[in-house]
Amino acid sequence: MVAIASVVENTCGFNLENIVLFGKCRCSELRWLSFSHKKKMLSLNGSQLYTYSVCNVGEHEQDNWLRTTFIQRRLSASRVFVELQFIVRDCNSFDGSSLTCKETFNLFSSESDADIGTSFRKGQFKKVATIAPDEITSRNELRINTETRVVESLSRKGFYLAFQDIGACMALLSVRVYYKTCPATIKSLAAFPETVAGGGVNQALREVAGVCVENAVSEESPRIYCTMDGEWVVPVGQCQCMPGYEAVNDTCRDCQPGFFKAFVSNDACELCPVNTKLLSSGALFCPCAEDFYRAPDDPTTGPCSGLPSAPRELVATTTQLAAGKLQLSWSPPEDTGGRSDISYSVECRRCEGTACQPCGEKVRLEPASSGLVDTRVAVSELEPHLNYTFTVEAHSGVSLFASQGTPRSNRPPSTSTLTTALHYTDPPKVTSMRLDERSLTSLSLSWAVAPRRPVPQPTRYKLTYRKKDDNLDVTTYTVLILEKSSVQISDLSPGTAYLFRVQALSPEGSPGGSSIEDEFETLTEGKEDVPPPPPPCLSCICIVLAIMSIYSYSSPEQLKPLKTYVDPHTYEDPNMAILKFASEIHPSHVTKQKVIGAGEFGEVYRGILKAPGRKEGAVAIKTLKPGYSEKQRQDFLSEASIMGQFSHQNIIRLEGVVTKFKHAMIVTEYMENGALDKYLKDRDGEMPSFQLVGMMHGIAAGMKYLSDMSYVHRDLAARNILVNNNLECKVSDFGLSRVLEDDPEGTYTTSGGKIPIRWTAPEAIAYRKFTSASDVWSFGIVMWEVMAFGERPYWDMSNCEVMKAINEAFRLPAPMDCPSAVYQLMLQCWLQDRSKRPRFPDIVSLLDKLLRSPESLKAIADFDPRVSIRLPSTSGSDGLPFRSVSEWLESIKMSQYSENFTCAGVVTMDQVLQMKNVDIKNIGVRLPGHLKRIAYSILGLKDQTSTLIQSPIFVNI
Repeated sequence: MVAIASVVENTCGFNLENIVLFGKCRCSELRWLSFSHKKKMLSLNGSQLYTYSVCNVGEHEQDNWLRTTFIQRRLSASRVFVELQFIVRDCNSFDGSSLTCKETFNLFSSESDADIGTSFRKGQFKKVATIAPDEITSRNELRINTETRVVESLSRKGFYLAFQDIGACMALLSVRVYYKTCPATIKSLAAFPETVAGGGVNQALREVAGVCVENAVSEESPRIYCTMDGEWVVPVGQCQCMPGYEAVNDTCRDCQPGFFKAFVSNDACELCPVNTKLLSSGALFCPCAEDFYRAPDDPTTGPCSGLPSAPRELVATTTQLAAGKLQLSWSPPEDTGGRSDISYSVECRRCEGTACQPCGEKVRLEPASSGLVDTRVAVSELEPHLNYTFTVEAHSGVSLFASQGTPRSNRPPSTSTLTTALHYTDPPKVTSMRLDERSLTSLSLSWAVAPRRPVPQPTRYKLTYRKKDDNLDVTTYTVLILEKSSVQISDLSPGTAYLFRVQALSPEGSPGGSSIEDEFETLTEGKEDVPPPPPPCLSCICIVLAIMSIYSYSSPEQLKPLKTYVDPHTYEDPNMAILKFASEIHPSHVTKQKVIGAGEFGEVYRGILKAPGRKEGAVAIKTLKPGYSEKQRQDFLSEASIMGQFSHQNIIRLEGVVTKFKHAMIVTEYMENGALDKYLKDRDGEMPSFQLVGMMHGIAAGMKYLSDMSYVHRDLAARNILVNNNLECKVSDFGLSRVLEDDPEGTYTTSGGKIPIRWTAPEAIAYRKFTSASDVWSFGIVMWEVMAFGERPYWDMSNCEVMKAINEAFRLPAPMDCPSAVYQLMLQCWLQDRSKRPRFPDIVSLLDKLLRSPESLKAIADFDPRVSIRLPSTSGSDGLPFRSVSEWLESIKMSQYSENFTCAGVVTMDQVLQMKNVDIKNIGVRLPGHLKRIAYSILGLKDQTSTLIQSPIFVNI
């Protein structure tokens, strides 16, 4: 912003109405001191203007001065700007008599505390600048120049300006003097007054204190700085709207009806959550509506919940009814009341006639009779011939409020009940089996059962038979369900022995507690058989349920010959391997777009491949940096010779190479989400275990393919796994890869080279021997990286500390929220004896089973926060391992929340130890992974004794 310092211009000569501070003056009132300068009339654009001019170019030693009147310094302006408009004539337009002609003049200034009138001494003035024109006036064309200079470090009450001419032909048209201010403003909800620019002598900034706008507060006084150019910079101490108010433009406006805000912040007011009352404006929270509640641990800013409705579809499934066992299962309530903390309790009652009583300890319910999360429970120790009634109740965090009021009639009660009656009877026992009749191709059998108490349902039987001497790879069983205790089997082979097993079934379809097996043989052609006594006419209804086949260990796929990897280094001319395994691409078909990374040999670009016969698509382009040697070029292209031999959906695909031109390139498919470790770090805690296990399954499938080709990777790590848009994981980076020998236990031995210690098996570190089993070890580390969302294995331990820990049989602990089954697989991959580690086909099979049964991922491995978070070896004065909250947050990689803790007033570790989950949420930690990391760290600090952990704790196997 510009402010006028004083009227110092010849207002009779110039149009300066916009800058006059005290009004215009008349020509006769302008009392500038003039030495040789003449006041003249000048015609400019049809207007007559008065100017100060001088043109003594033919005289030697010119020293002409023009001084302004006294200019008062206002508002402590220490820096003013002087804008000059003037005309300077071209010295070449004069004849030879103008040898002393100049084309410049000088600007001077002098400070004073009072007006000295007409007193003038040159020694009082100091030079500000030499003024030179940009354009010179000729005989025929008038050119006006405008120049601005700065007079700085002013400190007295006023000052004079003076102009010195030393031989120019010039005319001074106008002088404008002004200073700059930072305008009054509101920034970050703090109001700041208009301020003169600059901070005084030799100070570029002026600090200005502000005041929070109405309904806003700040922990520290808001401040801002005014620059010498009249601009506001570096605001400090942000003001925030009070609870019940939100920032709207530069004000704090109260929350509108139906909205609320509970904390001091600049966030917008939130819409009242579901099932709450809509209060008037300025609400701090929204109370629950009638018949809706918040649990004691629910935040006051969250929604309110209703009571759950009844569980649905209660079913009793008999498993081993003869042993008194069954399983109850049900579906969740149709209406959970808006809550996820649904649990169940099961009540058992046994009834004889009309009298019923609790089952008590006579009947076992597993895993428990209350606090159940899963919608099933196993029941055992049932007695025969009794009716059992099971009642399942649904509960939630607000069920405790059910007794405090009567629920609305259109809502179900919070404690809901479904009842089913079960009459359990034990099936009869088969005691003997006999052959009634036989022929070349059929056998007629019957069997007897032990007497039992009568039951209303008829008994059914399960008959299973097969050939006795079936030595083929595939053994076929035939299963029949029969309504009577006899059967005729047809379509059998002559002269063949068969094994038969029969077992009685309960009315519910479960098998009895015992069965009997016997052997019978069909007639041989040409031999007569003495027929047994004719049995009574029996009929049966047979239902073939299944034909079960048991296969030998070797599947047809395993019997097929596998393609074997060929090491490109075995070629006498490495270029031949490239020609054989990689397609050549013309460089004109490849377009680089932007750098996405850097490899060992050069930069990696994202680009477009548009080749004839191919669909245009995005690719990754690895380049070879200039100045390479021939060996570096061969090592660079050898990776393409390796990749070109692979074809699997979980192995990075080679598109081709550029080798016949100066700049060699390797072109591969483009993976949009980049390296797996970085992808996971960016999504810490946001992905469920099922999705993470799916990623592991893809990596394992790719490694199985490589191991089937007798190939070892040597550098399997999350950083070398790439992820595409479909979250498919693909193995990449074959720079350290080598082929296995023909021997299945073959190794690759090297006398040197880099080894990634944190991912490498102990035998590979100690003896430089690599096998597919060492890749399995590395895969276990990759699994740990995945479940830990890209955390660095062994944290900040040195390589020596890692090797020492491994050799002492310690292993990485389970990451937070890691399924127990997944962690057990990790430990199997890290067995010291490599022969006992699982192979990649086994790993793929196990991960596939886990994905087919998501419930198997619900059991979580034990987690000790003191293990996953490495504590420092020194402690603070309070006996805790951290001297400050910021130091603690930095140690668990959560330093981005330091300001949140400070704003919430949590500034000591003692205050941290008092925090609960709801407190952590309330200070602004929203991501589930971050919330868990901070909560578990606090739990670990609470459990920690005065003895500090000097190094990480691992699992000892």
